[in-house]
Amino acid sequence: MLGLDDLAKVDRMVSIDIETTGFPVPSLEAVRTKPKGMRLPGVVIEVGCLELLRDGDTWRRGEAWEKRVNPDGPLRKDSIAVHGIQPSGLRKEPRFPQIVDEFMGFLGDAVLLAHSARNEMSFLNYEFHRAGLAPWDEWPFSDERFVCTQILSHAFFPGASGSLDALCDRLWVDRSNRFKFHGALLDADLTADAFMKMAGGFVTDDVRRIDFSPD
Repeated sequence: MLGLDDLAKVDRMVSIDIETTGFPVPSLEAVRTKPKGMRLPGVVIEVGCLELLRDGDTWRRGEAWEKRVNPDGPLRKDSIAVHGIQPSGLRKEPRFPQIVDEFMGFLGDAVLLAHSARNEMSFLNYEFHRAGLAPWDEWPFSDERFVCTQILSHAFFPGASGSLDALCDRLWVDRSNRFKFHGALLDADLTADAFMKMAGGFVTDDVRRIDFSPD
């Protein structure tokens, strides 16, 4: 996984978040032993991306991109309670292979930013495998391309909760739009906010300033 020191010469990043059906990604063993002719359901139902562009020593927001995806499978009720997306709202949405070209075109060769990045990697890799875009034993998305704000948070706040909600509260990032439902683009935006505060070396707002710079 990339760290802040690896970004010195990086001019473009993409913050990414994925909402899912709530069902786990099948293991490779489960895929290989599935009944012949069985169609694997998808897990991704929404992808949100926000571009971050180098601006001197800081970062600024660029373009945003989001799509909903028909997973050709059921959604867990507890997952619906988190993101508020109903199965009926996905029936006319494109399948994952239909959005891949546009999705990859937006990503380009950018470094990717995510909270709990290995979850996002597992969802994307599974969809690429399921669509026949990569062999099952290859991983189109890997640690070498990602910065994980959850890992960064453990460095800045040792022993604290690694959730995105907790990190936003600790950094005084407004997450009020997330109180009712999560959303892929919303979470990508909050992840970008949290990253920019940590990457800036300090937290600042109207009532406090916490300096994380070395003594």
